[in-house]
Amino acid sequence: MNKIEELVYHAVKKNPALKQFIRNIYQSAFDCLPKQKNQFKNKLVFREGYFFGFHDISPFSIDDTKLLAQRADFDLRMPNPGEKLDVGYFDFKDGVIGSFHKIGESIAWNWHKGCRLQWYDDDKVIFNTSNGIHPIAVIETIDGRLYKELPHAIDAIFNNDKERIATSFSYTRLERCMPGYGYPYNDDGLIQEYYPKQTGLFLMNTETGDRELLVSLDELANSIPKEMKEKYLHFVTHSEFSPDGRYISFLYRRIPFEGNYMKRWTQIRVYDRKNKCLYTLPTQDSGSHYVWNNCNQLIASCIINGKSCHVLYDMNAIDNYKIIAPHVLNSDGHQSFVGNSKFVTDTYPDKRRMAHIYEVDIDNNNCKEIVSVYSPKQFQTKDFKCHIACDLHPRVSKSGKYLCFDSPSSGKRGIYVMNL
Repeated sequence: MNKIEELVYHAVKKNPALKQFIRNIYQSAFDCLPKQKNQFKNKLVFREGYFFGFHDISPFSIDDTKLLAQRADFDLRMPNPGEKLDVGYFDFKDGVIGSFHKIGESIAWNWHKGCRLQWYDDDKVIFNTSNGIHPIAVIETIDGRLYKELPHAIDAIFNNDKERIATSFSYTRLERCMPGYGYPYNDDGLIQEYYPKQTGLFLMNTETGDRELLVSLDELANSIPKEMKEKYLHFVTHSEFSPDGRYISFLYRRIPFEGNYMKRWTQIRVYDRKNKCLYTLPTQDSGSHYVWNNCNQLIASCIINGKSCHVLYDMNAIDNYKIIAPHVLNSDGHQSFVGNSKFVTDTYPDKRRMAHIYEVDIDNNNCKEIVSVYSPKQFQTKDFKCHIACDLHPRVSKSGKYLCFDSPSSGKRGIYVMNL
């Protein structure tokens, strides 16, 4: 954002409806100008009609030979209950996207986070769906055989030689509080209660389906001032394990029970599984997107001292945070680490409807643009209940060799891969 855009953004950021109105008027003023050309740092391949979703999961297999993807029969509207999403993978070799192999189907999904499709191990995937009544998760082999059905939907997973676990929360409650991110099925989210004791952040054993409540909404609500508790719906979302499995981070949010549900209040909380305690990152009651590296650090989009920025937090000293490349990264973004000292992050479409991806060096604040891609206006979210936007959501292979992102640049939602 330029200085004027940044000033206006922070003036209206607490009124999302007004912010969206001003954005639409502002971008419309530039519609008569010629469309700018896409620019990519390196060679690019893509497939129309597919997408992957959120930035916190890599769709690449460990050996970079397969690429997870999802596809629907429509594009510019929200899914209705029961509408299917195809789940599968592409053959991928030497930067070339090959044939698509369908593994299964989901009827519990959305455009931003898909059905939380992710690799379970070398030859299995896990994703959410529904039995028609409740949201559930399934583990399937890559040739489409059911390995296990789990009684609850999952968010993030962690697997090693000792345990196979996943985070879980109420997707019914999430859909009530953030339409377009949850599922239209009942999972006892108790959406008429402000902060029930029975739900919150769960930890589930993905081999047995058993789960325990790690942190209840009641516990979270009782950790904040009393005037911020009542007449608000409290909920959790966007959970993630640190790579060593010790920490589970999540967004703790609340919205007015009645009135403007678009006004959200956020904290980034971290549960320490080793010491069984809960931390609150010093984000000044902000936070939207984040990811971990292998050093128990996370990079997060926050608003610090009234300015949007990307902040590096270290669990060894959470109060000594570092704002990264503030001269360029002054808006919200979706991050993915490349090793431990670099990350990529994107922007939302600017006044010319161009979305950008930057590669950022944490040590020296060097920030290089590697993607600039057009986003057609028909893919702009119409309102907060019609989340059809196709964010880039950059994701990096575990080898650090490839970048994957979603884009509607061709006029259809598509999945793109570029060599880093």
